[in-house]
Amino acid sequence: MSLYEQLRSRDVSRKRRRRITYSIVAALAAIALSVTGYVAFVAVQANSNVRRSNALAALAGVPKLTKDTNILVMGLDSRVDEQGKPLSVALYDALDAGDQSIGGYNSNVLMLIHIPANGQKATAISIPRDDYVQIEGIPGQSFEAKIKEAYGYGLAAEQTALLAAGKPHNDTTYQQARDAGRQAELATVSAFLGSVHIDHFVEVTMAGFYEVSQAVAPITVCVNQATFDTYSGAEFKAGMQQIDAKQAMAFVRQRRDTSDPRYDFSDLDRERRQQAFIASVIHQLKQAGTFTDIPKMESVLNAVSKNIVVDSGLNLIELIQQAGSITSGNISFTTLPITGFGTSPSGESINTVDVAAVQATVRELLTPAAPAPTPAPGTSPTPGAPAPAPTALASPSSGDSSYSDWTGALQGGSIPCVK
Repeated sequence: MSLYEQLRSRDVSRKRRRRITYSIVAALAAIALSVTGYVAFVAVQANSNVRRSNALAALAGVPKLTKDTNILVMGLDSRVDEQGKPLSVALYDALDAGDQSIGGYNSNVLMLIHIPANGQKATAISIPRDDYVQIEGIPGQSFEAKIKEAYGYGLAAEQTALLAAGKPHNDTTYQQARDAGRQAELATVSAFLGSVHIDHFVEVTMAGFYEVSQAVAPITVCVNQATFDTYSGAEFKAGMQQIDAKQAMAFVRQRRDTSDPRYDFSDLDRERRQQAFIASVIHQLKQAGTFTDIPKMESVLNAVSKNIVVDSGLNLIELIQQAGSITSGNISFTTLPITGFGTSPSGESINTVDVAAVQATVRELLTPAAPAPTPAPGTSPTPGAPAPAPTALASPSSGDSSYSDWTGALQGGSIPCVK
């Protein structure tokens, strides 16, 4: 059975239940990063809701080897805000995902955004949430689990320690436990990727996606063929189309087509939907001149700021200068490889991974080989020089639904068509 057939079989066998797709929060976080020009400046002057964290101190021993910037986006599945408070009734209704009694603190979205110091193309690396890895950053504990679970395990361990020490359950200890969760997730991701230095992080709850989508709607997206899904509410025609905030949620949460069983979806295909959504929003905002429109930037910021946490060392003004490649659409999106699927000792479905292969992929993405110089017109290649590498094959045509859409790199700078 092929890798993709395994993935389809696993997804079909999972319990079908209505729930929000947590990959939407990574779209929100990356949008927040992609519009850093005026958003960042306004964030300093006009909004005090952004919470800061010292969790990155846990990675002090990981050396920074280049001047490039790595930002980890973490999207949580909690149905509360960053202060642990319930959301509004109206927002719960809009999300259609239950209330604060549902969900936890899994980092169901993990995306490393790499911004080269020389202004060259940025890279966004999606890390599949079910990758089974060694959990790091929890004192006195060593075990394997899904990479998304490091946050929750770290938080729970700190809460247990605080309770044993007789500490009260208040906002101070709650935020202390949240920081422990962040530290565990950051340490786990850094180690899994090969001791990658993480300069900054942005943590986003699912709560802001709907509001941000409202701030930037209508949003242009493109799908390869018409698709319909009764579970997510997705109903899209083939080709380009404009969608509102509610449709945006369906776009990024769809993982099946209930009208055509031959048109396969999966968790990894939804990550590609997420990447395409980000690319589309960046392109759309750039084309509309939103990056230089302060009122529009304020509306986006006001929608997202109360639902994000950033590290204490994040210099928003410096980020403005570094993120030009993102806001210009000069960014590629890649999903890390998996080797197959399995079952954990506790009976959970997991992604199996080749850690060495993953780390080799990350090294190649973060330190790409310099392109060979182009010969001057009228000159011949140097004798004995190696032949150019073959060009990668294009994806199958839009009418072919048998391929796995999450493979390969998705390029920013336009509105990409995806499954």
